[in-house]
Amino acid sequence: MTIRLGTRGSQLALIQAGLIAERLRKAGEEVEIVQIVTEGDVRPADMSPGEGVFVAAIARALVAGEIDLAVHSAKDIPLEEELGLVVGAYPERADPRDALVAREPGATLESLPEGTLVGTDSPRRAGFLRAVRPDLRIVPLHGNVDTRLRRLDEGEVGALVLAAAGLDRLDRGDRIGQRLDPRVVAPAPAQGALAAQSRRSDVALLEVLRRFDDPAVRVAVETERAVLEATGGTCRAPVGALGVVAGDRISLLVAGVNSDGSDRRVETVEGSLEEAATIAREAGERLAAEVALR
Repeated sequence: MTIRLGTRGSQLALIQAGLIAERLRKAGEEVEIVQIVTEGDVRPADMSPGEGVFVAAIARALVAGEIDLAVHSAKDIPLEEELGLVVGAYPERADPRDALVAREPGATLESLPEGTLVGTDSPRRAGFLRAVRPDLRIVPLHGNVDTRLRRLDEGEVGALVLAAAGLDRLDRGDRIGQRLDPRVVAPAPAQGALAAQSRRSDVALLEVLRRFDDPAVRVAVETERAVLEATGGTCRAPVGALGVVAGDRISLLVAGVNSDGSDRRVETVEGSLEEAATIAREAGERLAAEVALR
């Protein structure tokens, strides 16, 4: 049986799908890559993406039986998954941090000139940037990684903030001037992680995927997403979370900000893996009570 693996057609999405396909082929499975156009791929260039726009069409194809497996950036999966679907594996996680890319090589957040135009389509990134550098001019800038880098190089903006993981997977890590401290710009929950999603009823495929699931990545991702859920937010909310698993313990950074940068909170909590869901929920509830997350 050939596993039909569905993915977006962007360069980064195909690279990420290829990482999973390679693991499956090494395990003796036949894999066919199926490219699917999502709502996020056809939106106007300067329209902000909504919840789930990069995964909904792929999830529908999975439910309909048109594909057998989907590979997503874990941070893009809505908190409420499509009925009957499950993430069978979180096989790996690249650098979860955000990264500053500027026209001036080696520039850092601290060294950017006053008034620099910084492009980002993320309310979370915009809020954290404004909180520490209110003099910067944050402007909406959309498109895939290569499109945004081109717009930077053409002088449309002076700097970008992008996920370090995407740049690294595209072999564009050399463009990074600074990998941002998570306590300064907290990463999106599950950023950098890959998710292999299948139908819950496909027991044989789930058994294959189980071989590639990284338990530490799964705990970290599920704990970070539990923070977001507790705040009542979506993947577009100005909420950051980063879990680090060491043995049977987890350290969890939880942060939130008003998108104008006027209200910011950062907290680190620790506990056993058994307590992870509880401490995530409690931290998320505290964050929502103390910060206007909008």
